[in-house]
Amino acid sequence: MPRYVQQILVPEIGSAGQTKIANASVLIIGAGGLGTPVAVYLASSGVGNIGIVDGDTVSVSNLQRQFHFNPDEKGLKKAELLQQKLQKQNPEITITAHPFFLN
Repeated sequence: MPRYVQQILVPEIGSAGQTKIANASVLIIGAGGLGTPVAVYLASSGVGNIGIVDGDTVSVSNLQRQFHFNPDEKGLKKAELLQQKLQKQNPEITITAHPFFLN
């Protein structure tokens, strides 16, 4: 777990805590202004299974809040794009895109 050595050094986390994080599953509802940074931090910290639910597409008017997207991705599904980007950021975890609206 060299990727997470700085977290493991935190006494409240340690190796056992990082193992719990790696075994955790989180479902993020919305890949917008709040969901995007949450997804980035969860993926970076090594949460083992992340699901992203969002049926919306990238809109240029939201880029100031949804910082993981860029103008040339306008009209593409946010959940799928975020999945691809986060998977590149941390290939050790599983990320599943659910490109639909939750109702």
